[in-house]
This record gives sequence, structure tokens and C-alpha cells, in this order.
Amino acid sequence: MTDAVGSIDTPDARDEMQEPKKARKGGKRAKKGPLKRLAIFYRQVIAELRKVVWPTRNQLTSYTTVVIFFVAIMIALVTVIDYGLNHAATYVFG
Repeated sequence: MTDAVGSIDTPDARDEMQEPKKARKGGKRAKKGPLKRLAIFYRQVIAELRKVVWPTRNQLTSYTTVVIFFVAIMIALVTVIDYGLNHAATYVFG
């Protein structure tokens, strides 16, 4: 018999007819106890922290200075806007 499109003799058609494999319940996690999983998590956290590029003391000082300066500017801006809106509301509503 010649293979035609959709023929039952084609390898693809035979694969589709087989039942799918059953999935395992739980996988690898179900075999390990809670303390073992906690230990693995702790080791993974330590491994990730070792990958972090920590700033030098000079970089940390400059970053901190920039953040404090930016926060001071934003506080001043919000204060000026609040003061202006307060006076505008007092003027409008008496």
C-alpha cells in the first residue's frame, strides 16, 4: 500500500494512535523533605549573593549623596506646591 496524506501507514499516524505517557505525581520535590528543600533554598540564595557586584565605598558614598540630594529637592518641590495650593484655596474660598 502506498503512503498517502493521512494514511494510517505513515509513522505520524501511528504515533498519534498510541496513548500518551502518564505524568508522575510530585516530581523531584515530593521526594525531598522540608528541611532538605530549605537547605537547598539557602544554598541557592548564597550562590546568587556571590554573583552580586557590590559597590565600592566611594560608589556607595556618591550614590547615597545623590539620593539624599534628590529627596531634598523633591521635598522642597512638594512644599512649594503645597504652599501655593494652600494660598490659592484660601484666596478662592476666603
